[in-house]
Amino acid sequence: MKEIKELEAVTEVCHKLMTVVKSDFVALAFQNESGPDVRWLYATGNLNDKYQRITVRFGKGIAGKVISSGSPMMMTNFPQDILGKVTDYPIALAEKLVSSYAVPLFFNTVPKGVLLVGKRVKYSFTEQEQELVKEAAVSLEQIVKEHL
Repeated sequence: MKEIKELEAVTEVCHKLMTVVKSDFVALAFQNESGPDVRWLYATGNLNDKYQRITVRFGKGIAGKVISSGSPMMMTNFPQDILGKVTDYPIALAEKLVSSYAVPLFFNTVPKGVLLVGKRVKYSFTEQEQELVKEAAVSLEQIVKEHL
């Protein structure tokens, strides 16, 4: 029963964030408990269920880079403004994202998750929008911390 309440709370935070930053897509990824791989576990605004099958190595892709650096990452014009290969960004490919902003989720001061907002058009997220994403990340940390 508690997991259902948690999922409802996660859904509420993500839907609200999607509305306030006018994004097309919001997703959460977490590092596996055993091993360094990172998986997308929740999404809203998704075009399909491919995100559920995406696993990236620590340091790879948007989620892996955000977790390994512990820093936010913005992409404004995918695939034009990336380092590395297009295939290193499977979530952007699967969801046809052109722009995204992702922030780390911290558990016991260690980055273990990622909150990503994305748009399917070229866009640069404003400082105010970035703050809203960071605030939502803090809310999500509180909701899911008991399960990690």
